[in-house]
Amino acid sequence: MIKQQGLAKGDKLFVRIDYRENNKEFTTNDFEKHFNYLKKVAGERYFIGGGFENEKGGMIVFKANNLKEAKEIAENDPLIKKSLYTYKIYEWNLLLLSEQIEK
Repeated sequence: MIKQQGLAKGDKLFVRIDYRENNKEFTTNDFEKHFNYLKKVAGERYFIGGGFENEKGGMIVFKANNLKEAKEIAENDPLIKKSLYTYKIYEWNLLLLSEQIEK
């Protein structure tokens, strides 16, 4: 079994796509609270995330025990709590993982 960055084939990951609510006021403080929350979550599990360059929104891929836990993580994000963003979450089974190149 190939492992890379704490992942293994068969791991259950979740993909969260965020969509900005354009009619809501968004501040730097809102983004800082969101970023700090996600940094805390990222310290507890496999996690990658970022914003889209060509759209108002972003995507997060992370490990969770189940869909319920993944939704709790999403619902506790300050941007979601404040209804500044909406989201969709997908359960994603990891089937292909590239091998890490050793130097």
